[in-house]
Amino acid sequence: MIALTFIIAVIALVVSILAYQRAEGSKDIKTQVNALREKTANVLKKMESELRKDNKKKTDSSDDGNAD
Repeated sequence: MIALTFIIAVIALVVSILAYQRAEGSKDIKTQVNALREKTANVLKKMESELRKDNKKKTDSSDDGNAD
């Protein structure tokens, strides 16, 4: 009886996966991942520009103090 229940559960899982793919649910996930990837890239780009500004300010101020 337990084996029959397990087989029915596996068949139900396979059918649900096929229905999800047919409804193009995986396409929506790909769109969400691409949007998240783009947002992450934008945030990293902003962080990089801010760090470069900080480094440039620090090097400029250290150059002014070393002049004799």
